Amino acid sequence: MSKGTVVVGLSGGVDSSVAALLLKRQGWKVIGLFMKNWEDDDNDEYCSSRQDLVDVMSVADVIGIDVEVVNFAAEYRERVFAEFLREYQAGRTPNPDILCNSEIKFKAFLDHALQLGAEKIATGHYAGVREFNGEYQLLKAEDGTKDQSYFLYRLNQAQLSKTLFPLADIYKREVRKIAEAEGLHVATKKDSTGICFIGERPFKDFLSRYLPPKQGEIRRLDDGKVLGSHDGLMYHTIGQRKGLHIGGLKEKGQAGGGDHDAWFVAGKDMEKNVLYVVQGHDHPALLRDDLIAEQLSWVSGQAPHTHWVYTAKPRYRTADQPCEVERVDGESCEIRFAEPQWALTPGQSVVLYESRVCLGGGVIR
Repeated sequence: MSKGTVVVGLSGGVDSSVAALLLKRQGWKVIGLFMKNWEDDDNDEYCSSRQDLVDVMSVADVIGIDVEVVNFAAEYRERVFAEFLREYQAGRTPNPDILCNSEIKFKAFLDHALQLGAEKIATGHYAGVREFNGEYQLLKAEDGTKDQSYFLYRLNQAQLSKTLFPLADIYKREVRKIAEAEGLHVATKKDSTGICFIGERPFKDFLSRYLPPKQGEIRRLDDGKVLGSHDGLMYHTIGQRKGLHIGGLKEKGQAGGGDHDAWFVAGKDMEKNVLYVVQGHDHPALLRDDLIAEQLSWVSGQAPHTHWVYTAKPRYRTADQPCEVERVDGESCEIRFAEPQWALTPGQSVVLYESRVCLGGGVIR
């Protein structure tokens, strides 16, 4: 008995390939969908979309499913890329993968799949979804090192009700083994990194095509002393250490050597076009125990309780940090952490969890 039709987003990687394979084994009628979301320079060395499509077709052939190619480049440019540029222009550091998930993969792609007559969509994300007491919950993946629920926190009830995550309970090493056993040549393909759909091109070169460089001063936060110059505030993010070109500046009489001499970005003055830096990884200016988040999105549609102990991720690659929500309304929320957090970055997302359940989050102000 067929369970119905599911449209799987195929990227050409091992995760989405195995997701499609598992669903077919479970009795779903599987249709693969390859999304083309970027056209500006897809013939250059950094864009892998042609090879990815070749890989998708090869995988589909082995599994025995049909594939449709769909172009969402206009939607991507309008809904994701324009916002990405606006945020950088405002001096913040956005996370385009989060926007891409909520606006393209689970909106444009979902709408298209429903038009094809599908009951569900699926992706190769490492995350889970379950129905609990009449509501859909977004869960962390079993493989904690690969969990991607952070990037999915903006999904709502309608989106989750239509979504399957076949890799929820499978470890990455197992995914590669399944692909190998099935004879899928992508079993050993390297994971893609870099900005969603833009690949691994040098970031500064890429950004400078759209936002022209604007030179300004680099000043020491402690006393305002000018230490050098920068090419544009948008190329720098809070906590950044590399690429400042002010290394080796020591005060007379200061002991040298060691990590404490490194310089870190601690702030930006957009009006004056000044980049502020501090010396030492643990400088007080880089540590904060609270933040305000805006553009809130709660998975259940309900805000979390205030003065309740949760954990949060203020960026993707950090361990869950104990915290509580001090206040929350329709516009913003204030989160206080048990321990000071390093380099909280405006534009990045803070995502709230209760054990394995992702509650949602917002963008750090």
